[in-house]
Amino acid sequence: MKVRLGIDVACRAAHQAACANEAGEFVFSGRRFRTTVEDLERLWASLPGDAEEVLVVMEPTRNAWVPLAAWFAAKGAKIAMVTPEQSSDLRKYYHKHTKNDRLDARILARIPLLHPEGLRLQGEAELGPADPLRRATRRRRKRRTATSQRIDALLEIYGPQWARVLGEGDYAKAALTVLERTGADPRALKRLGHKRLTALLIRASRGAWRDERAATILQAAEVTQALWAAGGLDFAELAEDLSGEARLALQLNEEIKALDSRIGVLYDEADPAQIIASGPGMAAISAAVVLGALGNPDRFDNLAGVRAFTGLTPSLDESGTSSRHGPPTKAGDPALREALFGAADRARKIDPTLAARYQRLVVTEGKHHNSAVCTLAAILVTRLAACWRTRTPYQLRDTDGTAITVEHGRAISIERYTVTDADRAKNRPKRASKRLKEGKGTSRRGQESSDDAPAAGPSSNKATRRKVA
Repeated sequence: MKVRLGIDVACRAAHQAACANEAGEFVFSGRRFRTTVEDLERLWASLPGDAEEVLVVMEPTRNAWVPLAAWFAAKGAKIAMVTPEQSSDLRKYYHKHTKNDRLDARILARIPLLHPEGLRLQGEAELGPADPLRRATRRRRKRRTATSQRIDALLEIYGPQWARVLGEGDYAKAALTVLERTGADPRALKRLGHKRLTALLIRASRGAWRDERAATILQAAEVTQALWAAGGLDFAELAEDLSGEARLALQLNEEIKALDSRIGVLYDEADPAQIIASGPGMAAISAAVVLGALGNPDRFDNLAGVRAFTGLTPSLDESGTSSRHGPPTKAGDPALREALFGAADRARKIDPTLAARYQRLVVTEGKHHNSAVCTLAAILVTRLAACWRTRTPYQLRDTDGTAITVEHGRAISIERYTVTDADRAKNRPKRASKRLKEGKGTSRRGQESSDDAPAAGPSSNKATRRKVA
């Protein structure tokens, strides 16, 4: 006898479990328990004694599912995960106006019978958030991004010239030092003066930023003062906010340095042969992000499953005789797609096979740069997964299959497959025309409102009488 145990996982409250046999008939439902050894043992003992196989079906509710999956896996049960969207849609199909934990557990217990394709079996030791490499790479990405975005937003108040002077997104240490010291307050920068500002930049950048950069910063300060000459902005208060964000960013950079060392050790343990890192364009951190997000690439049934997992495969809209491919599905981990996109953009300048594919997509087929790089990213992750399965490092090859070095590959890519600005420009009108035909190029102002769209308010404050025929 095979039983299916559906568990509606809760973060703080008690979980609910429902058990069904192969025919979908319930053995029990509404069984409440918590993540304690005593409750789990009682739940396991309540399963039918003649059960040959136990399949536990859960949703990945935050990280509360991880200890449950580990405990049941240790008991010999199979663990299957279901996306919340799938179980929610199925629940609405059966009970459109009802939503409770008992019903969710019953739906999860019946999913193996109703929609077996929606199950994703967890392999041994595949507990996602319990993997320290995955946690470390996620932590590294999120912390820096939020702080940089806040600095970007605050600098925009001073004026657009600061993005050119200090950069945006990933700020250098010299830029953060200037912001911490002065908050980009034009008056504070003028008091600091050209000579002392230059000395500060030289120390913070180790000589990369000198007199010229100091002059452009002071010029940007003059533009800001002229822009806000009429008042309306408290420079001191805005500078205080920027100083605080820059101070936080500098502290995060020090923490990220320590985190990078830890990620390096974890990656070496997970991939001692450096197979993922051997791919073109794969830096140490991006290789760790890819491996941490993929987990063990051997867990996928085939290479197509690896591509689908990344969310880089095109969506498909098919009906009858019509079929149209759309943008990437974007399913899965955004950090994985970001790492693969950056690696593919670097790899096309090293790997001639990818460079040739990029040139064909952009020049011949008229694809946008981002669309072409997404295609290369899907190809790159497929090759890396194939290398992992055979336990062989990535080997650069020319388009005729000849093995080459990195330097040779870079020279070939530049000589044969360089895409110029003119090549990109000639296809822009075609893409713009296509967007207009599909209705994607019109502005919100130019779009017609629907007939049943509600009015924003009455056209006048006078009462109107409606004539009755």
